[in-house]
Amino acid sequence: MSGDATTEIESDALRVTVSDRGAEMQRLQTRDGSDWLWHGDGAWWTGRAPILFPIIGQAPDDRIGMDGQTFPMEKHGIARRRLFRRIAATTGSVTHELTDSAETRTAFPRAFRLRLTHRVEGATLTCRAEVVNSDDRPSCFSIGFHPAFLWPLPGAEGRAHHLTLDNAAEPALARLKDGLVRADRLPSPFTRGHLTLDPALFEEDAMIFPEGVGDGLTFAADGGPALRFAFENTPQLGIWQKPGAPFLCIEPWHGMAARQGDGPEMDKRPGAITLPAGADMAIAYSVTVAA
Repeated sequence: MSGDATTEIESDALRVTVSDRGAEMQRLQTRDGSDWLWHGDGAWWTGRAPILFPIIGQAPDDRIGMDGQTFPMEKHGIARRRLFRRIAATTGSVTHELTDSAETRTAFPRAFRLRLTHRVEGATLTCRAEVVNSDDRPSCFSIGFHPAFLWPLPGAEGRAHHLTLDNAAEPALARLKDGLVRADRLPSPFTRGHLTLDPALFEEDAMIFPEGVGDGLTFAADGGPALRFAFENTPQLGIWQKPGAPFLCIEPWHGMAARQGDGPEMDKRPGAITLPAGADMAIAYSVTVAA
């Protein structure tokens, strides 16, 4: 939101700006002044790189089930619009933290600590999210990243753009209906790990890959430039564009939207994590700019 405090970090190749609101990256820029991150134009989508916690996507009737009760839960969870506290910063990294409150517990009835760290080294940005279950009961949740990058990439207007999986796989495709994951699986849009991008791919909303995408991919234009991604502990992947919008979201997740036909219970959500009391876990992605 306008007026929220931001922190700028930098390396010899990158400048990154992160807001206290949602601990959301606002800008990813190379030293030549080129922007690589979507700028949040509300005519298309106001997000830039939100964190998704404790759900990804939607819940049936916008309610989750825990402890034999149901609770109201907005799409993509409770963290992305809340103010985080900046707890550490250096020239090349910044860490923000969100903890539970009376307000968050009306939607997600668990004590937690969520930390996001953005770090730049050379031409690589790494974003790491750590969750601590500070409750005295097990906690069930999902967590994921939702960064949007410019499409076309800087200097690549008019060129074809592609995704290439590091593992050269052809993962099955899942689609959404009314915001929930359909039970069926569709043939992979990848051929030997390669996909030429077309806005028509997103006319039925996001492309979701429940498994098999591996630990990295490259988003590139013919003849360059490219963004190279590495993923840590994110077995699911979403790819999304609002059809015709000048961005592409590359979304590594641990979890997905609820399945059609399932109830609101958190532990039924695909890819959900159950964390014992006092335990912690982390996910991360890195993106390297190859201009």
